[in-house]
Amino acid sequence: MIINAITGGTDEARRINRSLAALTRKYGLAMAVGSQTLAIHEPSLRPTFSVVREENPDGVILANVSALSPIDEALQAVEMVKADGLQLHFNVAQELAMPEGDRDFRGVLDNVARLVKESPVPVIAKEVGFGFSREAAEKLLTAGIQHFDIGGKGGTNFVAIEDQRQGLFAHEFDDWGIPTAVSLAELLTLEKHVHLTATGGIRTALDGVKALAMGAHLIGMAGPLLKLLINEGESALENYLQGFLYRLKAGVLLAGANSIEKLQQKPVIISGKTAHWLSARGIDINRWARRG
Repeated sequence: MIINAITGGTDEARRINRSLAALTRKYGLAMAVGSQTLAIHEPSLRPTFSVVREENPDGVILANVSALSPIDEALQAVEMVKADGLQLHFNVAQELAMPEGDRDFRGVLDNVARLVKESPVPVIAKEVGFGFSREAAEKLLTAGIQHFDIGGKGGTNFVAIEDQRQGLFAHEFDDWGIPTAVSLAELLTLEKHVHLTATGGIRTALDGVKALAMGAHLIGMAGPLLKLLINEGESALENYLQGFLYRLKAGVLLAGANSIEKLQQKPVIISGKTAHWLSARGIDINRWARRG
């Protein structure tokens, strides 16, 4: 499990990142920081990110920059948190919703290929709430990406957030995106081996068990943990996390498995809107039901 990219750049963000990093150290979880772009251009903000490595010196920490970032900024981000991996976030919908957002995305695949080649750590393509389609993933595969953080629709909705602050979409695109279960299924049909992290609307342990059973290698959460930490404090968050991890293990056991590998050999039934979507896309949903 990974506590996913959330925040950085303010005193409050430093406190949040310290608390989350302490929990990842205690429970053996991975963690990604929020976008480090501000701290790259304003060195005084770097401690709000580097605190995660201070709190968890031996844990798995992921850096985070835009997929359009130049190589020198990406390397600074990795060094800032002594990262074990580098997330490249793809947030086109959010940028287009922002009056001050980017408008030019030309050359992004070439830039990703350069970053993959030059990065000293594995590079992860990360969506931020709108999901990857199979076609988008295939293009990123050609750029050398092998790790995907799906970031599907169902979690934090950054388009809706931007529209709350005088965004340009007038709430017409609040439902934009590919649901996490659908995006996960689409990428699982790729012919090449990929490493998939299922994020976007994972709110319960059962959500996590389902994603892992389908074939995700990791599950990630962000928003629910942040809200609990801010509203109820560190003790409440730790109690929740303890319960979540217990229920996650219980769900694997109830499915008749004693490991994630065994869980992924169990048949999975896909129904409802997810089944309808995948069928319309020509994806055989019975491939999961025939396992076991």
